[in-house]
Amino acid sequence: MTKQIETDERRAVLIIAKSAFAAAPHADMARLVGVMAERRPDAVVRYAFTEQGTPSLRDALLALVGEGCSHVSIVPLVLPMEPSFQTWLEKVIRRWRSEDDRPWPDMAITTQIAASSVMAALLADLVASAKPIDPAVDQKLLAEGSLVPDQKRRALVCQGGPCNGAGADAIWCHLRNEQQRLKLRTTGDGTMTAKSTCLGPCNLAPVVQVFPEGTYYGGVTEAAIDRIITEHLLGGTVVEDFAYHPTGRKQRLRPLQTPRFPNP
Repeated sequence: MTKQIETDERRAVLIIAKSAFAAAPHADMARLVGVMAERRPDAVVRYAFTEQGTPSLRDALLALVGEGCSHVSIVPLVLPMEPSFQTWLEKVIRRWRSEDDRPWPDMAITTQIAASSVMAALLADLVASAKPIDPAVDQKLLAEGSLVPDQKRRALVCQGGPCNGAGADAIWCHLRNEQQRLKLRTTGDGTMTAKSTCLGPCNLAPVVQVFPEGTYYGGVTEAAIDRIITEHLLGGTVVEDFAYHPTGRKQRLRPLQTPRFPNP
């Protein structure tokens, strides 16, 4: 009985940031996790990233689900935080939950950093830590050149309003992490990935476009990205289940069988 009560009351705090490419920001996030863990010894404290970096928000949440947490508080370290950020965050969590048959914890998102009552003290502390900038020009940087990419493929993730609202940041996060894991820049024809402004078919959000074919993919999920990578970027075959071709007429998202996460 005691063990069941402990499991039912297990709480978690998930600190999220947008991206991390190097070891230093990961170390910063780990330090913040330590600070929070000291303040909340009753909770499991983790960190994750929404755009690029591991663990991704999706992987971190699924891990907490698997650990049987009863409540997860998400703390976005985003400043300024656009209203659309919380919109897509809530929407994508609902989608992940609908794809998973396991019991999910109660979810909550904290207020944005700018609204914190300690923001004035934080800003004052940062100003006190300011260091002067060396005005000297780095001649070495001026002399360096850049390689023109020779990758044959481009995968664009739309960042227009409807796509962001439909969870495009989560799709971008998954694509970028898979690009790094699978070494897509140097595998096959080579793939470059990039965010884009509106790609056009907003009602098919989230939208991804793959070149050189110019194929539009709509209603893209993480499972769709996995297939696009395997079948299109590496195999050269358009994934018709998610593809939308120009017809001269308006198109709606086609209903697809939603993949389910297996029960443990």
